[in-house]
Amino acid sequence: MYFKNQGADIVVEIGNVRTLEEADALFRTRLEPEHYDRLKRLHHPGVLLKIANTIAMADPERVFINTGTEADRQFIRELALQTGEEARLAMPNHTIHFDLKEEQGRIIDRTFYIANPGEHVSTLANQKNRDEALADIREKMKGIMRGKTMIVGCYVRGPAGSPVSNPALELTSSAYVAHSAELLYRNHFQGFDEEVARQGHFFTNIHSQGLNRPEDLPHARVYMDRSYWTTYSFNCTYAGNTLLLKKGNHRFCVDKAVYENRGRELSEHMFITGILGPGGRETWIVGAAPSGCGKTTTAMAGDLFVGDDLAQMWIASDGSVRAVNPECGIFGILEDVNWEGDPKLMELLRKPGAEVIWSNVLIDEAGMPHWTGNGEPTPESGVNFQGPWKKGMVDAKGKPVPISHPNSRCTLRSSGLANYSPKAEDPAGVEVRVITYSGRDSNTMPPVWVGLTPDHGVVIGACIVSAATATEVGATGVKRAPWANAPFIPGALGDYMEAQFQFFNSPAIDPDKRPIMAGLNYFLTHESRGGVGKGLVGEKRDVKVWLNWLERLARKEMDAIRTPIGLIPRYDDLRQLFETLISKPYPKTLYRSQFSLYLDHILARIDLQMDAYRKEINLPPRLFEILEIQKKDILEWKKAYGDIVAPWDIR
Repeated sequence: MYFKNQGADIVVEIGNVRTLEEADALFRTRLEPEHYDRLKRLHHPGVLLKIANTIAMADPERVFINTGTEADRQFIRELALQTGEEARLAMPNHTIHFDLKEEQGRIIDRTFYIANPGEHVSTLANQKNRDEALADIREKMKGIMRGKTMIVGCYVRGPAGSPVSNPALELTSSAYVAHSAELLYRNHFQGFDEEVARQGHFFTNIHSQGLNRPEDLPHARVYMDRSYWTTYSFNCTYAGNTLLLKKGNHRFCVDKAVYENRGRELSEHMFITGILGPGGRETWIVGAAPSGCGKTTTAMAGDLFVGDDLAQMWIASDGSVRAVNPECGIFGILEDVNWEGDPKLMELLRKPGAEVIWSNVLIDEAGMPHWTGNGEPTPESGVNFQGPWKKGMVDAKGKPVPISHPNSRCTLRSSGLANYSPKAEDPAGVEVRVITYSGRDSNTMPPVWVGLTPDHGVVIGACIVSAATATEVGATGVKRAPWANAPFIPGALGDYMEAQFQFFNSPAIDPDKRPIMAGLNYFLTHESRGGVGKGLVGEKRDVKVWLNWLERLARKEMDAIRTPIGLIPRYDDLRQLFETLISKPYPKTLYRSQFSLYLDHILARIDLQMDAYRKEINLPPRLFEILEIQKKDILEWKKAYGDIVAPWDIR
């Protein structure tokens, strides 16, 4: 649990602006008349005090109130160029941003929850008590914006009017961060007071890049104050550490779902995509996947795009599960994005029209961006995340320097995508019929399987495995990734898990509208299935088949094979879908390779999960009950079938 409004509100403690009268006096002296008049259009006392105390604490030279007009956006774009945070590229409306080479991902070792006495913070996270955090923030953020412009942005995380959309302030001295916010979130200055009044809360995000020097990075911090739903980040520029409208506020939304709306709402690290089934019907899928496990690829494989990263879900009055995307843009990893696998995204990246911020890619002498795995000729030289680059370059350890960082990104609005759905802006959201959980699993689970019950589905999410990716500085190795959301769960994992069980078993869900819950795995290798080499058994384009099979199953138009791990597809159904959807032959040998059950591998995976979860405290017993049942059934199958079970041998 966590305690709302307990202890000192740190920015107020440092800024020491306590009343609206004091705030107004500060605004009159610190804001230019135009921006003072703009700010007077905001009336919520809490909002005004947060802005005033941030000014008093950070001491910017100028305050710019961003009302979301095109003129204001252009000011931010030009400021990003003037400060050197971005540079123009050859394509109109394309810019490049480079983070320091030492800060190419989330600084998880310097990221902390601010904790009150008696508060439980996730065992996967760092924490500092409030007094320590106050002293650290006071030391490092007092006067941090001197000589800089503080940009005030008022956003809503989701379509305005949605029951799960959350208003949020972004207060930053970085024009790059403000520019990114304008691409990724809905500026709602005109209706911000109304949204705050409707929801009864707002989030606050305070950031400054400081001097942006390598020697300052050891003093970079990301703080999340759950009591006051306020984030602080300083001496850093990577958007995952600075644009805390994204994962910082996502953490607050998880708290809200788990502790205030348990069983009625979820805040998930999920894409939202739609499949056009027979007759043109729309079936909506949401899915979780850790970074580097195909989340954006899966989102793009749908016929209708709403989002590729985050989802706010709730149970509507008609008994349906519904979802909205808190974002309206894409902050996407570029590695291996190419014309073959991601044509819709490539259209925006390689043809004029879209506004794009590139980060940490290679820029050639003609001002064109390049990245690893783009399927295009590699230039001879250019500039990338570590400085000047040329072909054949190696680092101090003799390792080749890649043309782009593995965590290089593109930031752009999603409305330009060919498969963009206007339902992305519908406050009522989309009706969810399929929920998927993906990992990076080379040798165990099949490409797609479906939980037998909602409890089985929750356990699929709890048992995601992945590999450490470049999104986290210093992380290595293979790891468990529960729901692909564990890094963003502020409280006890057991509380979050219980919220999952309660939500998906809720009697408020209409049985005819209850989503099916499935696992996806695109990373089986040939050598793990009796072949040779580490190449993948499947292809990117196969994703469309797995999603369409789930769509038909959710609509009760296909049968499936029942196994201890869940339902798997029948061969004839897949063969037909492969042929009609992607014109690809689907031989029985490939089906056998992908859907044979390697029981010893599955047993080892269950033991891995149970051993890890036994180290946690106060977990719902249902998790262990489901895993024990699966283990028992698999052992019985092993006696009946042997170590490897081909799908057509199942009786």
